Amino acid sequence: MKNKKQEWNAQAIQWFFLVGGLLLVYKTAQLQLFDPTFRKEASSATISKQVLHTSRGLMYDRDGKLLVYNDPIYDIEVTFNQLDPDMDTALLFNILDINKNFWEEALDKDWSSPRFARYAPFILQTKIHPDRYAVFAEHQHKFPGISAQRRHTRGYATTYGAQVLGFISEIDRQSLQREPEVYQHGDIIGKYGLEKFYERSLRGVKGLRYILKDKWGNNMGPFDGGRLDTPALSGQNLFLTLDMDLQAYAEALMQGKKGSIVAIEPETGEILCLASSPSYDPQVLALNRNRGDAFRLLAKDTLKPFFNRAISANYPAGSLMKPIYGLAAQQMGVVNPQDYYRCQGAYYYRNARWGCHAGPGVHNMRDAIQVSCNSYFYELYRKMVDKHGASRPELGLNELNSILREMGLGQPLGIDLDGESSGFLPNPNFYDRMYSFQQADWRSTYIISNGIGQGELQLSPIQMANLAAMMANRGIFYTPHLVRAQKTENGPLQEITRPVRQTGLDTAYFSVVLEGMQRAVDYGTARGARVPNVNICGKTGTSENPHGKDHSVFYAFAPRYNPKIAVAVFVENGGYGGTYAAPMGGLIIEKYLKDSIAPTRQWWEDRMMQAQLTPNL
Repeated sequence: MKNKKQEWNAQAIQWFFLVGGLLLVYKTAQLQLFDPTFRKEASSATISKQVLHTSRGLMYDRDGKLLVYNDPIYDIEVTFNQLDPDMDTALLFNILDINKNFWEEALDKDWSSPRFARYAPFILQTKIHPDRYAVFAEHQHKFPGISAQRRHTRGYATTYGAQVLGFISEIDRQSLQREPEVYQHGDIIGKYGLEKFYERSLRGVKGLRYILKDKWGNNMGPFDGGRLDTPALSGQNLFLTLDMDLQAYAEALMQGKKGSIVAIEPETGEILCLASSPSYDPQVLALNRNRGDAFRLLAKDTLKPFFNRAISANYPAGSLMKPIYGLAAQQMGVVNPQDYYRCQGAYYYRNARWGCHAGPGVHNMRDAIQVSCNSYFYELYRKMVDKHGASRPELGLNELNSILREMGLGQPLGIDLDGESSGFLPNPNFYDRMYSFQQADWRSTYIISNGIGQGELQLSPIQMANLAAMMANRGIFYTPHLVRAQKTENGPLQEITRPVRQTGLDTAYFSVVLEGMQRAVDYGTARGARVPNVNICGKTGTSENPHGKDHSVFYAFAPRYNPKIAVAVFVENGGYGGTYAAPMGGLIIEKYLKDSIAPTRQWWEDRMMQAQLTPNL
């Protein structure tokens, strides 16, 4: 009996150990084979994945001058379980310009958290200048567990073009969430200007290196002979359309003023200069330890140096619209440009009177453009709006707007910068709402100020320059752009072409308009833009400003035949177009075509350079 009981007990014990053993095997298999969390932790303890940061693409101007390059900066990294408790921390603190409290707080981490691992490096300091890194590198052997990771910030070979070139910054949360497969915390991303618009081209492709580590976290060499490693690919270099000498000259002319200068090569749409004032030195926003203070000062500046007036500001165009209406009226068939109109020093309709600064005279279209006769263009605008009858102004306005849209108005042109405005092209629905308080419908006389560019219609300076380029080409234009080509490190140059855009205007309509514009420069309101031996077609404008002194406006192209440059100048609070904008436009044309200013025109240059229209600029 006793033997049977002992036998049963022995079997029970055997079954207990068998079941227990099976459970242990099952749990071990679950942990090692089926649970990805533990597999991941085991892998990370033996294989380290190191991201290889790439360098951003460079930027060159149209003549191949380097504008934007990469400057090295360094991040100091610490691997906790490799630190030597007896190392000379006083020397380390002195080199890195830190103190004991900073060091202790950096090491005081929750090492049980999956965010941190004693064998994985974490960043102690970022944006270390190369000079400080050089001192650290000299003594690095004294600090086991502390290393440096090289990154890049931007360096600038110019103090001009900041609002075009843009700047970079550490990635924000929204950008990280949009492309988590591309970026990580601490990565650099383009935030403004070309750096932002061409981010995908400039950023390159990060590489990966897998390093085998022992259980103490020491490097044992490349994993699997480096067969899984991928090299970092540098970003594409950008070749810009800018002539940086002309850009610098335009920004010098705009010193002490608010406004912009835009110049375009008509036959390609390439932007030669795009100056907005006030601006800033791009180097102050390089990624260094003083950048935050510089950024805050610029952001608080009431003159808004981050605001690119050349593409984002909207203004009444003033008399710059007169040649445009001359073309549109011919296209609509409501005028014979050779017919004369008698101006009585003002335009009269019933009991209303609209003044004309050109004074009394008899003008056809050519002469009206030359002397900038308001009365002629009031009458012309009414003819276009009333084409289908005075009681149906919406039909005429829609037809006119259709022509203006084909010229690029009322919509962004598509320049390769963020923040381009569309301007404003008022339509019948807008005026229906505007005059809804009246019982009677609106008529052409209600909106007649548009006829001289002083109504609700608004343009950006880039649109004004593009109109000049369109007239230079006799009815076609190319989307204005700042990048002409891009190139990978070892790849071919990739030209970026833009399709031609047709306005539908008959080329025959341009002759009389351009003749009037050339006379405006030779004998009329734009005489300050005259350049010896260069036929310039231009038009001044005075953009009314209800909040202060009027704005000075000018656009032009030159030469009249085989044109090389189209330019628009907008000087806020500059008064008449002939006072500042026209002389500055002429200087830009002369500088580009002749590379210098004639001695007889030096006084114009001195006067424009020295003018201070905004005292605190």
